[in-house]
Amino acid sequence: MQKTTILIIDDDPDIRDVLKITLTEEGFEVIEACDGQEGLLMALKKSPDLIIVDYKMPKMDGRQVCQEIKKDILTSHMPIIMLTGKSELADKVGGIEAGADDYIVKPFEPQELIARIKMTLRKTQRDLEANPLTKLPGNVSILKELERRIEQQKPFAVCYADLDKFKAYNDKYGFEHGDEVIKETARILIRVIKELGNPDDFIGHIGGDDFVFVTTPDKIDLICSRIIEAFDQIAPSFYSQQDREAGFIITKDRQGQEQKVPLLSISIGVVTNEKRKITHVGEIGEIGAELKKQAKSKEGSTYLKDLRQA
Repeated sequence: MQKTTILIIDDDPDIRDVLKITLTEEGFEVIEACDGQEGLLMALKKSPDLIIVDYKMPKMDGRQVCQEIKKDILTSHMPIIMLTGKSELADKVGGIEAGADDYIVKPFEPQELIARIKMTLRKTQRDLEANPLTKLPGNVSILKELERRIEQQKPFAVCYADLDKFKAYNDKYGFEHGDEVIKETARILIRVIKELGNPDDFIGHIGGDDFVFVTTPDKIDLICSRIIEAFDQIAPSFYSQQDREAGFIITKDRQGQEQKVPLLSISIGVVTNEKRKITHVGEIGEIGAELKKQAKSKEGSTYLKDLRQA
């Protein structure tokens, strides 16, 4: 079973040592950063389950760290406990205003700290059934959303999106770079749908490079076109200059033969109930898989809508 990871951000090595010993004895995995800038980078890279951050630090204080983490949609659900001075009321208020989930006063009692951590983790797990990489809603939430849309019997559009040539990219550049591509794709979906979609539109992460978003049929063309435009604009930056200039990467097929693989693109299959009645989530999945397969057979980024009548 994977351990819960806690990131400690504090410029005082003695405080870090006390925290590490206390948390390790409770079975947590601990990672450390000695200032706010390092802590922020580590939070973005390692995606810890919880962060403990000191309010007063050099380079970037705890309030600034908290603000940066909470404003990024992919890290905004990450729970943060702020460490404050015994009489620093302003620090407590500042931490909460910046988005901290809880605070604890130094010097602290280890038992109280552990209790606060467990309480915050329980609340986070209750509130968020999510993909661990992007923090977007996962399969349970996706299923519930699709069932809700069917029950409402209003026009909807369910869009299945995934990346073309992603396995080849992962094989050459490694999973860490692949994860960054997935997170950037999530950011594009969130940004575009927030800008162009409806207030109640939904975005979920099925897993790997597979995403789903739900909107209304009238929004589809603009949203899909903008997602493709944004992805195609950023995709070359995922590659080395040599591969970017070549426009492809060299990989080997199952027979060991070298082959040229184009740069990453995105394919979207769009299922709507405009021209057919949909009564079961399974229908959406089947139609979406077929449409996405057809979209992926085309060169480059594309989207394909279901226009058939039942």
